[in-house]
Amino acid sequence: MNTIDNPVFERIKSEIADNDVVVFMKGTPVFPQCGFSAAVVQALTHMGVKFKGIDVLQDPGLRQGVKDFTNWPTIPQLYVKGEFVGGCDIIREMFQTGELQQLLTEKGVENTPAA
Repeated sequence: MNTIDNPVFERIKSEIADNDVVVFMKGTPVFPQCGFSAAVVQALTHMGVKFKGIDVLQDPGLRQGVKDFTNWPTIPQLYVKGEFVGGCDIIREMFQTGELQQLLTEKGVENTPAA
């Protein structure tokens, strides 16, 4: 498939350009539809990060498109300042080690972890 003419890729690029932190996930931040998406939302929420959650279950093209875009097989996927960070396991590990907070701070994304 030609990535230049792919409207799904254009939508993904637009979302990650327009929002500092984006999570392509199953469900919404308020009602995650899978445990992995819930874990990423929980980590970001715990850190006080404002992010946009995009429900891939509403759009099968987007669900596959985001996997093709990053060449990453799973959902959720976290982007910070247009850069793909990883899926659930990576985010969970980065959260536990403090790397996620460090990354957000370096990228200039406001985060104030709950005490």
